[in-house]
Amino acid sequence: MVVVSPDLIEDQLDEPMLREAYELLEGDLEVRALFRMANVMAVKRMMYNDHGQVHARITAGSALYMLSLLLDADITPTSVRDGLCTIQDAKLITLLGAYLHDIGNSVHRELHHLHGCYIAARVLDRLLPKIYDDPDLRTYVKQEALHCIFSHDEGIRCLSLEAGVVKVADGTDMAGGRARIPYRRGKVDIHSLSALAIRRVELTRGEPRPIRITVRMDNPAGIFQVEEVLCRKIATSGIDDLVEIYIYEDRRLLKVLRP
Repeated sequence: MVVVSPDLIEDQLDEPMLREAYELLEGDLEVRALFRMANVMAVKRMMYNDHGQVHARITAGSALYMLSLLLDADITPTSVRDGLCTIQDAKLITLLGAYLHDIGNSVHRELHHLHGCYIAARVLDRLLPKIYDDPDLRTYVKQEALHCIFSHDEGIRCLSLEAGVVKVADGTDMAGGRARIPYRRGKVDIHSLSALAIRRVELTRGEPRPIRITVRMDNPAGIFQVEEVLCRKIATSGIDDLVEIYIYEDRRLLKVLRP
């Protein structure tokens, strides 16, 4: 079992290529500036919750861990199934897509999944040649990562396992007021009450489904956040049959969801 947090990513970088890519992203001055702008738009101007670099780290760690659960269950990433790349490359696609998925907020919250594609494409054109010599493989990885970014919007159906993992991981960042329904800070309504009710999110191998998401909350108001964000993301993730959700109020099991 792991806890969804900004620290989770460090334990998922067990291959040199993943570590290299993550350090390139973390150290890139343009990426840092874009994340700052994303939060200027989302947090300062629209008074929404965090959509910057911390959210990127949390989503990337959650996505890579969930991908590892699927690999342990002998489930093949779509890019590998389609003959584009190796499992190692599929992990990199997941990392890149998850880390950069919200970067489009630097333009506007509206259509940010679309803005994120052309912004991330520029970033990937700079960074991927430092990882891959093969131009074809660079293109495959780039396009798959862009698919992850574009389809993280809940209204768009994911066409790859990697994109589905990124979309679900995005929804797992909701503990301690970090809910994925953007709520206006300081406003008391069901969105803010639900967001603040969630104490911790855990990931582990499930039964019978390979991914179990456990949501621990202080009061049942948090169920709104789970059903309105996480379940809706799972519904268009393409991996809905691989995920189960257990919801607890303290130690009392409130609900089991298999979307």
